[in-house]
Order: sequence, then C-alpha cells, then structure tokens
Amino acid sequence: MPARPGEELMPAAALFRGLADPTRLAIVRRLANGEARVVDLTGELGLAQSTISAHLACLRDCGLIIGRPEGRQMFYALARPELLDLLTAAEGLLAATGQQVALCPTYGTAAGCEGTC
Repeated sequence: MPARPGEELMPAAALFRGLADPTRLAIVRRLANGEARVVDLTGELGLAQSTISAHLACLRDCGLIIGRPEGRQMFYALARPELLDLLTAAEGLLAATGQQVALCPTYGTAAGCEGTC
C-alpha cells in the first residue's frame, strides 16, 4: 500500500508541534544558556511549578531535553546541540519576514491559535 502524501514529514511536524508553545520555547531558550532545575525555571519564567513540569515532560518526551539527577534534584539541559541551530535559523527567518508570520491569518497571533492550531 502506498504511503499517504506527506507521511514522511510526520516526524518533522511532530517536532514543530512540540516547539509550538511559547512556554516550551522559553524553556528551551533558557536551557540554551545551561542546565536548570524546575525551581530555577519557575523563578525565571514566573510560572507555576506544575506548568513548568508539564512542559518539561513534553520536551523530554520529544527527546529535546534530558534530565540529570543530582541528589533529590533534577537538572535539565538540551539533549541535542542541533536544537540551537534550528532556533538560530528560526530567528533569522523571523527577522527576514518581519511581522508576516505573526500576522498570518491561519497561524499568527491574530488567529487566536497561540500554538494550538
């Protein structure tokens, strides 16, 4: 049976869905500067521990971050340095398109998707 059109792109789509939340992007951006514990992230991002923990679990399930236990604490870090390359490329694309992505009627902030579409 032939594969569905675009089926080979499903892993890439899953990757981008994993990064499609502003909180997860903020966590990834913070971890780009080095390891952090949940308590560090809650203080720096101003979010509840349960929120941070849920997003860390998502990022871990996607294979984007890893946890290193030390005593009773868990230190989180980026799992792959290639993620920094992807974020750098995304920043370059955003700079090149200006506000076009944010104004996109389907996926932009005006569409009300906020990463859920």
